[in-house]
Amino acid sequence: MTQKVAVLGTGKIGEALLSGMIRGGWTPADLLVTARRPERAEELRARYGVTPVTNAEAAKTADTLILTVKPQDMGTLLDELAPHVPADRLVISGMAGITTSSLETRLAAGTPVVRVMTNTPALVDEAMSVISAGSHAGEAHLAHAEEIFGAVGKTLRVPESQQDACTALSGSGPAYFFYLVEAMTDAGILLGLPRDKAHDLIVQSAIGAATMLRDSGEHPVKLRENVTSPAGTTINAIRELENHGVRAALIAALEAARDRSRELAAGNND
Repeated sequence: MTQKVAVLGTGKIGEALLSGMIRGGWTPADLLVTARRPERAEELRARYGVTPVTNAEAAKTADTLILTVKPQDMGTLLDELAPHVPADRLVISGMAGITTSSLETRLAAGTPVVRVMTNTPALVDEAMSVISAGSHAGEAHLAHAEEIFGAVGKTLRVPESQQDACTALSGSGPAYFFYLVEAMTDAGILLGLPRDKAHDLIVQSAIGAATMLRDSGEHPVKLRENVTSPAGTTINAIRELENHGVRAALIAALEAARDRSRELAAGNND
């Protein structure tokens, strides 16, 4: 890789992306990082051999800028970046709810912006990253974003109008599964199992179920029906889930997450 890439605001996701890029063939000498705390920047230098810089230095020297700060920190970051970003830089935003148009208005005219929503499984190279082009981003910019985020998982292109829905579904998605595993573990304890055994049973079941969904090509309804015998244990459990409105609660939860993503886009950070 000959292009310089800067990861700005290198927290957990930024570091996962950084380490994935190095595993994917990027040379540490071509990777720049920024961090709010100097000790964090030095930690990244020691761990990966990358070069810590200021946000302004990153804007001046990197070919691609990846913004991984929290949405509420966008204004401060852009104040530092905007005076130094030439229009030929590719800016990739990983900030939830922040539209490409809102970034384009703060940057030099014609700056290509690509919006990406990834998720925490980037830490184990199993991320789902959803990619959308801004008004000045072309095929080469999208391909470059796919190359970067492909280092930590799977990528999918969608129209930007679908980004808020994708944020609700996959950006926040791992938290729903962790919540479900937490609840099932508590249920296992209630049923008389030690916590560690309940945890192992549930986690392996989740891994196996996810692999079947990915590899079998079967609809989830079909896979569920294969486990559901007439008058058996599974159908009794499913009945209770339906009685307690779990399906409706999940739909409402995802709508709430989508709505919050829209609020962030509108500038409501409270």
